[in-house]
Parts: sequence; C-alpha cells; structure tokens
Amino acid sequence: MGNFKELLVWKKSIEFVTEIYEITASFPSEEKFGLVSQIRRSAVSIPSNIAEGNARRSSADYIQFLKIARGSGAEVETQIIISKNLGFIEDVKSEELTSKITEIMKMINGLINYLKTKP
Repeated sequence: MGNFKELLVWKKSIEFVTEIYEITASFPSEEKFGLVSQIRRSAVSIPSNIAEGNARRSSADYIQFLKIARGSGAEVETQIIISKNLGFIEDVKSEELTSKITEIMKMINGLINYLKTKP
C-alpha cells in the first residue's frame, strides 16, 4: 500500500492542519480550551488516521481509518462554519478552508473506493 508520506491526500491534510493552527492562533484567548482545541484536534485527526490506517496493512482496517478521517473532516468543516459565524474567521478565509477540506474529503473517498476494488 506504500508509504503514507507519499500520499497526496496525506500531504494536503498536513498542510491543512498547519493552516488551521496558524488561523486559530488569532482566536480569542477564552476559546483556547474550547473551539481552538476542538478544531485543532479534528484537523490533526485527518492525517493521523490516514497514516494509522496505512500502517495496518489490511484494506478493511485502512478503509475504517479513512472513514474516521473523513468524519474528522466533517467535524472541521462544521467548526469552520461556527468560527465564521462567531466572527473568528473572515468569510473569504472560511470559503478557502471549506474548499480545501472538501477537496481532502473527496480524495479520501477516492482512496476508499480504490481500496474497495483491491482483493
């Protein structure tokens, strides 16, 4: 199944996590243990689960971890919307982040579909 570090979806999700950390650094300090913590954990979960699933070496296990990563993507997207609604993220940046997480989730779906075709 190859090395997870070679996967474009893993690379893009690592870049996404880095961007989430940079953006949430400007959130109000009272959100440090609330929304900031939650959105960062959800974002980190995406590449982490891609990597862990890849390391399992079984397609069924890999698919399960990819589904978890996809769920974390939906969490992040929700948290981006909440952050925008609260005025912590500007509309343009929110749209940019949503576009990136949508692309990552599509790539995860593609990887899941590919693994389902393998014996």
